[in-house]
Amino acid sequence: MQDVFTRFTFDNICIFVLGTDPGVLSIEFREESYVKAFDEIEEAILHRHMLPESCWRLQKWLEIGKERTFSRAIKVAERFIFQCISLKKERLRRKSTRTMEEDEGSFNFLTAYLENDRGESTAGLEISDKFLGDAAINLLAAGKDTVSAALSWFFWLISTHPLVENKIWEEIIKANNTREIKDDKNWWIFSAQELRKLVYLHGALCETLRLFPPLPFEHKAPVKADILPSGHKIGPDSKVIFSLYAMGRMESIWGPDCSEFKPERWISEGGGIVHVPSHKFIAFNAGPRSCLGKEMTFIQMKMVAIPIISKYHIQVVEGHPVSPSTSIILHMRHGLKVKSARDAFDKEDLRMMVKIEVLVIVFFINRVVSVLCYDEGYS
Repeated sequence: MQDVFTRFTFDNICIFVLGTDPGVLSIEFREESYVKAFDEIEEAILHRHMLPESCWRLQKWLEIGKERTFSRAIKVAERFIFQCISLKKERLRRKSTRTMEEDEGSFNFLTAYLENDRGESTAGLEISDKFLGDAAINLLAAGKDTVSAALSWFFWLISTHPLVENKIWEEIIKANNTREIKDDKNWWIFSAQELRKLVYLHGALCETLRLFPPLPFEHKAPVKADILPSGHKIGPDSKVIFSLYAMGRMESIWGPDCSEFKPERWISEGGGIVHVPSHKFIAFNAGPRSCLGKEMTFIQMKMVAIPIISKYHIQVVEGHPVSPSTSIILHMRHGLKVKSARDAFDKEDLRMMVKIEVLVIVFFINRVVSVLCYDEGYS
């Protein structure tokens, strides 16, 4: 399942950022070099975290080890992105980027940049291909694996906690039965407002992110000498590394049941979602650096979880090893091999996943448009 989720999220983020659907989630399950390149970039970044800066810079200069792989992977990723930029510019020149066939009726950042700039500068920055490529790589790296990793751990957790899975299933069925407008064919499609009512599912996703944060560690470096609230002094050349994975399992933060998977900890006595400060639940970072895509991440995960839980009883294959990988993204080292009421996803199930892709993009569009309108003073 991890492979399916990774392909799904890669297609999603490419459509949203580049306006291009690479179609890596397909019946053929194609292996694309640019997808592998992003994985190699992640490994090299972890390598840089583990080695002293002087060591990896020497490897980069000598073009050996992980730095050699990183250099090659960046070139492959940039080739894919610059090709998308070139095609998008050509479509803009032909005045065809807004057609349903070319852009699938969706907003994307690349078109927004190009149409807004038209060769001029924005906020003092010249919108060159290099600028667009760097921005695209940054966004693709942020959205490619985080959601797929979280979904993989979520389905492993509910497969090992059948009571939780059953409660989520009951909540979905109850929510569907109380809807004013019903669509028997696509009943598993919920609006953003309806998704917010699925409290137990939300709690289970939060609990997954607490125990298995997609970004298991972070590091910060002060620009000048400072003193932490604990009294520890840090210099401008220091690097502070903190583990989100460890923080989610600390009894001093989450109580004596910190190691247990309990969606109930996120639900109030009144049946609502418990507010947890971002400095405690730090999966989406905290303060001014909080993740801008937090709300969309939950929407995307819920839209994927609902049809799968409704149609399948997921079980991990007996004897399949489950352990975290050593990476900047908390993937499963051996993937997630499962069995269900059906032996595997069939063509109809893949079409369903592709349909979810389109729906997620629609939610992205509505969210971005609402933010833009607010910024312009229209709401």
